[in-house]
Amino acid sequence: MINDFRNMNFKIKNRTMLLSLCFVLCSVFSFAQVTSSIDSTKIKIGEQITYKIQVEADTIALVVFPEGQTFSPLEMIESYKVDTTKLDAKYSLIKKYGLTQFDSGHYTIPRQKIVIGDKTFFTDSLKVEVSNVIVDTTKQGLYDIKPLIGVEKSKSNWITTLLIVIAILALVAFLLYWFIWRKKPLTEEEEIALLPPYDRAKLALKKLDETNYLQNAELKEYYSELTFIIRRYLDEKVYDKALESTTDELISRLNLLKDANQIDISKEDIKNLENILKRADLVKFAKSAPDVALAELDRNTIDLEIDHVKEALPEPSEEEKLLDQQYRETQERKKKRKKIILTAAIVLALMAATFTGFSIKYGFNYVVDTIIRKETKQLLEGNWVTSDYGVPPIRISTPEVLKRIEVPVPDEMKDKMKLTTFGYELPNELTIVISTTTLAQKQEGIDLNLAVEDNLKTLEGKGAKNIITKSDKFTTPNGAEGLKTYGTLDFPKSPTDFIHGKYTILSFTSNGVVIQQVLITWIEDDEYANQIVDRIINSIELQQKETE
Repeated sequence: MINDFRNMNFKIKNRTMLLSLCFVLCSVFSFAQVTSSIDSTKIKIGEQITYKIQVEADTIALVVFPEGQTFSPLEMIESYKVDTTKLDAKYSLIKKYGLTQFDSGHYTIPRQKIVIGDKTFFTDSLKVEVSNVIVDTTKQGLYDIKPLIGVEKSKSNWITTLLIVIAILALVAFLLYWFIWRKKPLTEEEEIALLPPYDRAKLALKKLDETNYLQNAELKEYYSELTFIIRRYLDEKVYDKALESTTDELISRLNLLKDANQIDISKEDIKNLENILKRADLVKFAKSAPDVALAELDRNTIDLEIDHVKEALPEPSEEEKLLDQQYRETQERKKKRKKIILTAAIVLALMAATFTGFSIKYGFNYVVDTIIRKETKQLLEGNWVTSDYGVPPIRISTPEVLKRIEVPVPDEMKDKMKLTTFGYELPNELTIVISTTTLAQKQEGIDLNLAVEDNLKTLEGKGAKNIITKSDKFTTPNGAEGLKTYGTLDFPKSPTDFIHGKYTILSFTSNGVVIQQVLITWIEDDEYANQIVDRIINSIELQQKETE
């Protein structure tokens, strides 16, 4: 990232004295308005010290004191209210903090940043010694180790979500099985339909006997049922148009089949069928009313003729049996195919309804990105890592741990600088690089713009083009100030295909010896990448070395 400092221009001749004078004046001015102190420089582990900041400011000036854990390595355990006293045309503001440390050693409370109006001031760093607590075991009684206490393990949200999903899938599977795939008990009509034609005709005659048609003199209904039984039997076994044929057409067809020796039925049987069918026509259409005894005789005759027709029919050949088996198998396949289509339709409908519901609640793009497992979305919602990189450390939160990158340093620069680089890359999506350059000799007036130019040249060397640059001052959450360079660029996805993206370079310098930089590039229209970058930038903290 920072490869060459040969062109660095150190303008120190006439500016050194002027800058030094400015720094001295600023320091005198700042300490005249901001002072800090602690009530003790030596404490025992766990004891509290009071850190006090006193500010003198105009009555109209806005004063912002430090907040949060900015006193590391000491821990802030209490922040007291500001004590305000008016002195002539100024206010004297005193802000106190309760600090402690639970490890013994020598510690330095870092400088604290105070903003007064549009100016920034820093307090002195203060040293604190934390010592162990000496315990005299001859006077202090010892106690047994307390037994373990059972603690109920909390259930994480993903387990609850998983159980709900499994329950829903199980319910859907059960309903599909119960209503579609389960082998249901056959109804009486379905059982009758599975019987052979002969058995079905015989059973139909028995059911006809159980009716009250003859007792109620309902001859029309009786003969309708009777003729339907014989016609359906003939339709299935002899002539496939027996149900729709007239009596004359049916009898004529039976005579033709007999003359052609296709059915061995007697003329007398055909005559008996003709008489019964014509009598039934008279009852149904001419309102004829034969005697009940004749109706019973016709029933018995039909019963007998069914037996004669069965005897007259030839035994089915092996080919016919095979065709009949194939027909049954075909029907079974059709039923199975129908179940598969119905199941698929229900599942697709449920999936569509689920997709629509989540799209309404979370947004269409979010649901689609979740289904296709968009990588930047997974990074944003995954487990982030907070770690320190380089010396002095840059503390930063990233979606993945940054790995050390070996960047070659020119031979002529190896004695002048040391370069440490860490990075992570999601190809064509997101790049994060942290570099720390330590100079062999302290330099005054390091120009961070030169370091930024090196970064931009590196991006151009990797194929980026149309780089637009903007610069602003940048301050980290813990008060470290630096330079923010940002803008847009087109970086190559392939030799001929470019992606429009963004970049941000954060540059810092420390004590004229260290240059620290954070470089991030990402796709401009990726909302997840934008959120990732914002979260990374807002997490950056620099732990600068304190000058002795």
